[in-house]
Amino acid sequence: MVITARALNRSTLARQLLLDREPVGVGDAVRRVVAIQAQQPGSPYVALWNRVAGFDPEALDAAVGGYELVRSTLMRLTLHLVHAEDYRAFREGMEPTVRGSRLHDPRFKAAGFTAADADALLPDLLAYAAEARTGAEMRARLEAGRGEPVEAVVWRMVRQYAPLWHAPTGLPWSFGTAQSFVTATHRPALADPEASAAGLAVLIRRYLEGFGPASVADMAQFTMAPKGLVREAVRTLEGALARFEGEDGTVLYDVPGAPLPDEDVPAPPRLMAMWDSVLLAYADRSRVIPPAYRKHVIRVNGDCLPTLLVDGHVAGVWRPVPHGIEVSAFQPLSPAVWAALAPEAASLTGLLTPRDPHVYRRYDHWWTKGVPTTETRVLPGK
Repeated sequence: MVITARALNRSTLARQLLLDREPVGVGDAVRRVVAIQAQQPGSPYVALWNRVAGFDPEALDAAVGGYELVRSTLMRLTLHLVHAEDYRAFREGMEPTVRGSRLHDPRFKAAGFTAADADALLPDLLAYAAEARTGAEMRARLEAGRGEPVEAVVWRMVRQYAPLWHAPTGLPWSFGTAQSFVTATHRPALADPEASAAGLAVLIRRYLEGFGPASVADMAQFTMAPKGLVREAVRTLEGALARFEGEDGTVLYDVPGAPLPDEDVPAPPRLMAMWDSVLLAYADRSRVIPPAYRKHVIRVNGDCLPTLLVDGHVAGVWRPVPHGIEVSAFQPLSPAVWAALAPEAASLTGLLTPRDPHVYRRYDHWWTKGVPTTETRVLPGK
């Protein structure tokens, strides 16, 4: 069965809770969307505001504070917020990628460390972090175990490899610049090929539930796992997967019975968080980002700007400004779209104002350098 590009777009929106905000709890919402990229602390709040009906940021505070939802280095070697019950399988699935990129990084070796050194130091470090410890405390413990000072790059690589969760440090967005860590309650097996293979199969199936139908290249992009390992995970699952074909003949896999909405179902406009997963979860990002706009929203240094979705596709960018949300469109927008964006902007400012009205201020330099737009409007807040 051939599935059109527009149908793929609607499938992604439906599974990512972007066709309609759903009346679900934050824990269930995160499981539904698989994971939320979380290196910018405010982004999970904006991401869930887009997806959960009547979203209450205090509910997310509580879920993070109680470790129902946890923040750790996972897919694409960056920080994600995932459900604690998903963490172990996801981390095991990512083990070869995280281990290779962190413990075999040339900078790690240049600092006089090997993977074996890290393996020897980890048990004490993880025992020490049975309760939350600051980054400074953790680095000092690593140095005590080593018997000498360690370079910053060593501590960075070790903390990103170790099965550590970020402990919340308080408002406005649960995590701040001062980092704190605690050992994962659901401890993954490390350097265990069988556990890694099983975990990757779980992760791939969950990815398809949240982002399918998708190709092997898409799965590899989402995880940053080697394509060979992804293909093997697909092979182990293949008897339980549905197969489709893209318009260009690409083989697409999916979970049987997963939502495949009609390609003409309406898609309301959305003001998406920075690094929202729908922008980054595919090798073929044209599913959501028109190729002509990709360089405008995904910058050469990896920054992914907060975007405007219109009819399910990127059509501009936004940023908070005094008294509202500035929306810069890459293409002419109809009066009906601007009218639909007005209550979205008012609701978003209602989320941001009590906590951090200029949540992405540090990225304003991209606007200073120039964002090519057709029209810019400031939509008033509440």
